[in-house]
Amino acid sequence: MKIAILSRNKKLYSTRRLQEAGQARGHEVDIINTMHCYMDITSSRPVVRFKGKELPQYDAVIPRIGASVSFYGTAVVRQFEMTGSFCVNESVAISRSRDKLRSMQLLSRKGVGLPRTGFAHSPDNIKDLIKNVGGAPVVIKLLEGTQGIGVVLAETSKAAESVVEAFMGLKANILVQEFIKEAGGADIRCFVVGGKVVAAMKRQGAEGEFRSNLHRGGSAVLVKLTPEERATAVQAAGIMGLNVCGVDLLRSSRGPVVMEVNSSPGLEGIETATKKDVAGLIYSFIEKRAKPNSNKTVGKG
Repeated sequence: MKIAILSRNKKLYSTRRLQEAGQARGHEVDIINTMHCYMDITSSRPVVRFKGKELPQYDAVIPRIGASVSFYGTAVVRQFEMTGSFCVNESVAISRSRDKLRSMQLLSRKGVGLPRTGFAHSPDNIKDLIKNVGGAPVVIKLLEGTQGIGVVLAETSKAAESVVEAFMGLKANILVQEFIKEAGGADIRCFVVGGKVVAAMKRQGAEGEFRSNLHRGGSAVLVKLTPEERATAVQAAGIMGLNVCGVDLLRSSRGPVVMEVNSSPGLEGIETATKKDVAGLIYSFIEKRAKPNSNKTVGKG
């Protein structure tokens, strides 16, 4: 099959692995810089152009859309959907998962375990906002943050009030969440492909660091999931409408709680920790779902 990987950096581990894994299975794989694509949306025939040329019809597209380019990136994915390419994750699902507030509201509506969360822009009563999620310590997050950036642990109510006031001064949208102390600074990344958890790792924050992100110096090891954790990850991916994603869980005293659903999860940490060919498993899914040379439009607008 002819497959496109949408990525801004062909040197990234995840991008290279996806290209290598696809080529090893006999596919023709192109890496296309999402931000250098441009779209012909005036024609009756949808077209994506790149470097002055019309791109060919791809059987499948693997979006690797970073959080900082979600708006334009999802527009490009939507254009590929209009051409009839099978997109591993559809534009609507990527947008849905990127909006932290929207995703948590959708998960909450379906009864998925979540940390107690408050959302605010200009709260009249900051003390009440903090009290509502169980009081200090609390975790305060910028709604647009990623890779642990814009996430603060406030140990006391006074500290929490100061952080909230500071973010309000920047006119930022914030989430205030209960701190799951029993998680011990660790979370679990479940890698979901096609409605199944294909790999899972436990990420432990560096000493003195409550954030477990590998970008923040955390470490990762293979972990055995409980049936409830596995079911929660699959349900969360389904609610978001994502075929390929990373679901981040915390082990709380009341069971697994979902912290985030990531539509472009990195491959390096999970493949290193689990020794699994996750990139190959993504292609197994594509081979089952994509129809070579299909002209059927699959986009939902």
